[in-house]
Amino acid sequence: QVQLVESGGGLVQAGGSLRLSCAASGRLSRVNLMSWFRQAAGKQREFVAEITRDGRIDYADSVKGRFTISRDNAKSTVYLQMNRLKPEDTAVYYCNAMYGSISYWGQGTQVTVSS
Repeated sequence: QVQLVESGGGLVQAGGSLRLSCAASGRLSRVNLMSWFRQAAGKQREFVAEITRDGRIDYADSVKGRFTISRDNAKSTVYLQMNRLKPEDTAVYYCNAMYGSISYWGQGTQVTVSS
């Protein structure tokens, strides 16, 4: 099993920055993909960014050029640096880990961007 704990959310003004962290623990040897998703109130959960075990990265079009995903293998932590935040980025942000074909989720962290 894999446990994920997100942190770093909060309230920020439009144009500001936040860095989210996702600390992973458990059996990490088979985790081949780590991702961030977000879910705004009344909307479906959507993909934000992902990083594979071998370092391949992908982003949703809505965050390209503003968000950066990275990882620290020594700390088993994945980060999401969010710059030039917009009110439409307001959502609960979730970390996801793919352990083989099994998907694990964190509890989420709230990001609120005021205009």
